[in-house]
Amino acid sequence: MKEKIIDFFNGVVKEMKKVTWPTKDELKESTVIVIVVCLILAAFTYAVDMSVTQIFQGIF
Repeated sequence: MKEKIIDFFNGVVKEMKKVTWPTKDELKESTVIVIVVCLILAAFTYAVDMSVTQIFQGIF
């Protein structure tokens, strides 16, 4: 059992060495993109919510 656990963690270490980690510039660019997309989706959701609210208030 102990050998299996050690083999597992050795495998994890080997795989982590194969990972291509992003540079700081790539990370900053990706972060900005994610924040901008989140803001756009939030604005769209707000606009749809307000529109549907106005429609329902006009009906009832």
